[in-house]
Amino acid sequence: MANLTIKPLADRVIVEPAAAETKTASGIIIPDTAQEKPQKGTVVAVGNGKKDEPMTVSVGDTVLYGKYAGTEFKYEGSDFLIMRESDILAII
Repeated sequence: MANLTIKPLADRVIVEPAAAETKTASGIIIPDTAQEKPQKGTVVAVGNGKKDEPMTVSVGDTVLYGKYAGTEFKYEGSDFLIMRESDILAII
């Protein structure tokens, strides 16, 4: 898990996406162009929440999120997503 100095505002969270699958269950190697974006990741930073809505996720939670959720960015060589808490579908 990354050690971030970035603090998201309000109801936003920063998620480190899980690595994309490189092999199928039967052992077939998937080329980079055919790999799907992961929809699972680990929460690395959490905002304070809104005035009347406390945050339900916390740092270290593994979450599922929508396919097109969040905004991708790179920080110190790693890929991250910043999204609203409402874009998170489930905590695993």
